[in-house]
Amino acid sequence: MSTVGLTPEPVEAGGSHAVKAQLRLREMILAGALAGGARIAEVAVSELLGVSRTPVRSALMRLEQEGLLESLPNGGYAVRTFSERDVADAIELRGTLEGLSARLAAERGAPPVVLREARACLRRIDELLRQPALDDAAFSRYVAFNEEFHRLLSEMSGSALIAKQMERVINLPFASPSGFVVVQANSPAARDMLLIAQDQHGQVLDAIENREGSRAEALMREHSRIAQRNLREALHGVQNHPLPGVQLIRRRA
Repeated sequence: MSTVGLTPEPVEAGGSHAVKAQLRLREMILAGALAGGARIAEVAVSELLGVSRTPVRSALMRLEQEGLLESLPNGGYAVRTFSERDVADAIELRGTLEGLSARLAAERGAPPVVLREARACLRRIDELLRQPALDDAAFSRYVAFNEEFHRLLSEMSGSALIAKQMERVINLPFASPSGFVVVQANSPAARDMLLIAQDQHGQVLDAIENREGSRAEALMREHSRIAQRNLREALHGVQNHPLPGVQLIRRRA
């Protein structure tokens, strides 16, 4: 098992050293600078980032909670790898929770202000998708709007418990609503798939407003299938996709 051995890069002064160390390490893991199985020790990371061991210890614990690291019996941490089934199950779990959230929103009645915010979010996505092709800046805006829509959907249920569980799920590696959407950026059918996803967004809002709980739930479960498709494309497609962290996923034979 290899250990961290990169050129030290000091973390900027000020703010939370623990948060900055966490962000830097996450970036390195997802970029492939720290390979799956690489052993990461506090002392090595402290020297690498130019901070004391206390914020490093906190950063490593947070990354373990996120699922990117696993603690070792003899101390320290290692970069985790994930089976394709693990990732598919995480996406399925998100779809299940989002479906439940949508059904409860329809049955209980979503707050009008949240529905208006969601409609406004979809209008912004519609404006982006009117372009014949998305450049990098437009695609980044799509990702932000998409994540905002899914956040609002979680809020509509009025359940703090579901919202908390949803937050935990989307923090799992590759399980966020935009976890695999980057795959579509380089796909010949990119814009078509985004249009399908956007149509599903609109339909689920219609179902919630019309108090059609079962339909709203089914639509969100189906919506997560797009992420499953993108996962398969990222791992088994003929094109190479610049998906952050994809090297940590063990492909099925």
